[in-house]
Amino acid sequence: MLECVIPAVRYQAFAVAALCAPLVLTACRKEQQAVVGVAQKAANAEHQAQAAASLRDQQRAALAHIPLPTKSLYVDIHDPSAWSNPFLTVQATTLDLRILRADANPSPAGKGTMLRPTAARRQELQIAPADLARAIVALPDSAWPYGRVIAIAEAPNAPAKDRPQIRRNVEAAIQQLNDIGIVVQEWPAR
Repeated sequence: MLECVIPAVRYQAFAVAALCAPLVLTACRKEQQAVVGVAQKAANAEHQAQAAASLRDQQRAALAHIPLPTKSLYVDIHDPSAWSNPFLTVQATTLDLRILRADANPSPAGKGTMLRPTAARRQELQIAPADLARAIVALPDSAWPYGRVIAIAEAPNAPAKDRPQIRRNVEAAIQQLNDIGIVVQEWPAR
């Protein structure tokens, strides 16, 4: 009787092995597909990082002809309306970029009077946080009388519930500006 049990166990073991073989092969194939997927994602991420670095280098090169900031020109300015370089006001979802275009008339006669008001040269743009670097690169050279420095401030009249998001946007904007070689003057000074 023992002889009959052993062949039956052998047949059962063989049957179990035959049934498990496709499962093992399927599991190996899925694991192989997962490895290929991870490798492909890594290659895509590396390609995107190289493209971002190339874009950042192009933006830096576009701003390289603007001189480095001269702190003595703006160290005593404490009123945002007196700031002549670009000024960035950060909101919860947008950025307000204020620039002051250069006076087209080089003559000192009548400068700042009713015939040549400074406010007429002021321009305000509302941009998305993702477009900040492109907007800064597109600014004319005349918008940078202090050199490559920009003032940045949180929106003063924003609701309290938006303050954390605004602060995150400020930090992200500072990072973007520093990445392209712009010095940031935060208002009020921290």
